[in-house]
Amino acid sequence: MKIPYAVIGLLISIQSTYAQTIRIGWNQEHQTMHSFGASDCWTAKFIGNWKNEQKKEQIADWLFSLDTLADGSPKGIGLSLWRFNIGAGSYEQGIASDIPDEWRREECFIDAKGKYDFKKQKGQQWFLNAARKRGVRYTLGFSIAPPVFWAKNGKAYNGTDHPAMNIQAGHLQRYADFMVKVTKHFKFDYLSPVNEPQWNWGKDRISQEGTQATNDEIAVLTKMLSKGLAKKRSKASVVIGEAGQWDFLYSKNEENRGDQVRQFFAPSSANYIAHLPNVSRVISSHSYFTTCPDDNMEAIRKRVAEAVAETDTALQTWQTEFGILGNICNVYRGGPRNTGIDYGLYVAKVMHYDITVANTSSWQWWLAMSPYDYSDALVYINDVNGDIQPANCKDDGQVLDSKQLWAMGNYARFVRPGMKRIAAEGVDLVSAYKDENSGELVVVIVNTGDEKQLQLDAAMEGGVVNAYTTSSTLNCKRSLMPAQQIVVPSKSIVTLTGKVAK
Repeated sequence: MKIPYAVIGLLISIQSTYAQTIRIGWNQEHQTMHSFGASDCWTAKFIGNWKNEQKKEQIADWLFSLDTLADGSPKGIGLSLWRFNIGAGSYEQGIASDIPDEWRREECFIDAKGKYDFKKQKGQQWFLNAARKRGVRYTLGFSIAPPVFWAKNGKAYNGTDHPAMNIQAGHLQRYADFMVKVTKHFKFDYLSPVNEPQWNWGKDRISQEGTQATNDEIAVLTKMLSKGLAKKRSKASVVIGEAGQWDFLYSKNEENRGDQVRQFFAPSSANYIAHLPNVSRVISSHSYFTTCPDDNMEAIRKRVAEAVAETDTALQTWQTEFGILGNICNVYRGGPRNTGIDYGLYVAKVMHYDITVANTSSWQWWLAMSPYDYSDALVYINDVNGDIQPANCKDDGQVLDSKQLWAMGNYARFVRPGMKRIAAEGVDLVSAYKDENSGELVVVIVNTGDEKQLQLDAAMEGGVVNAYTTSSTLNCKRSLMPAQQIVVPSKSIVTLTGKVAK
C-alpha cells in the first residue's frame, strides 16, 4: 500500500514537532582546526618490521586512510598528524637500561662517538612512510629523554625527584643539535623536545624513557632549537608544553614546572619564546587525570582557555596525548583491555570538552597500537592464537580495531585541517565545523543516553545529510538522513556532513 505524500508530510511534521533542534551559528567562529593525530610509541619498532605486509597495511589503513568502502563508509579514521618518537638509546642498552619491558625501550640515531645511523628505528620508519603515502598532512618528531650517553646517570630515565633534566652539564647544546639533525633528516613539520616534564621519571617505577625539566631549561633548549632550525633553513617549528595534565598550564608552579602559558607566552616572562623563529605559537598539554566528574572536566578546561585568552589571543592550544589511564571515577579503567562502545563514548566526550571548552585546535592520541591488556590504544595486537601475550607479538600477530579508534574517527576523518569550529547549540555534547570555501558543514553528536530525534536549523543542499554512526555494532557507518529527521541511536557518536544550501 502506498502512503500518500500528504500523509508522509504530516508524519514528518509531527516528528519535527518532537525533535530537538541543533542550532548552527555559521558566522559565530571559534578556533581554526589544525589536526588529529596519534603516536608510534613504542610498538611500531616491532610491528613495522613484521614480514606480513597485509597486516601492516591494514593497521595503516585504519589509522591514516581517507578512502571509502563500497557503501561510502570510511576505510580508516584519516589522521592528519603522525607523531614519531625520537628514541634515547635504551633499546641498545638492553636489560642494562633498567627498563624491564623491551617493548618500551627505543633505539637512538646517534651513538656515544657522535656517529649517526638513520637506518635505526626501521619499524617506525615504515609507519612514517605509510602515513605519508596516505596523505597525512603533518608529521611531528618528539623526544622524551636525552641520548643515554649524555644523561647524568647514563640512563634514559631520571631516577630522582630533582626537577632538573637528566643531562650532563655542557651537553644541552649537543642534545639540541641532535634533535635538529633528526628533524631535518626526516623532514618533520614539528619538533616537540619535552614530554610531561612535571613527572619524576623513574624514581618510583622504571617503565619507560623520560625526564623531568624545569621551565627555565625548556626555554633555554627551545632557544637552541630555534637557532639550529633557522640556521639549517628548516621549515619545522618547535612546539612546547606536553604538560602532564591541563592544570600545569595555568597553575601548580611550585618547582618551576607549571603555569606554562604565562611562563612561555607572556612577553614579560624571562622564559618568553613566542618571538623566536621556528617556534610555533602553541602550548600543549595531556588530558590525563582531569576528566571526572564532568563538571570538573569542564571547569579545568575553562581555566585553560581563560589563561590563554589573557596571555596571547594568537596562541593555539593542543591536546597532545591521551588514552584511558588508571581508575577514572570508578567507571573506566586502563586495565583490563576494554574496546567497547562505553569506552569509545568516553573518549568522544573528552574530545568534545577539549575542543569546545579548552579550544584545542589539535587533538592527539597516545599509543596508536598496543599488544597490552590495557585500554590506551587505537589498534590492538594479539598473538597469532588470539591471546594477549606481548612477548609473542614481536614478529606476527592478529590486528584488531576498537571503538576508541572509530570514536576518534568521528572527529578526525571529517573535521579536516583548516576548518573552523562554529557555534552549535540545542543538544548536549554537540559541536560544529565549517569549510568556508566549499560550504561544507560537519556536526558531531556524542549521545551517551537513549535514542534522539534531531533536526538541523541549517538549510542543507537536497535537504539531506550524510550520517556516519559509531555504536556497539557500527564503525562510522554511512547512511543518508533528511536534515529534518535525524536519528541518533542510543549510545552512539554520529557525524553529519553536507553542504549548506546557498
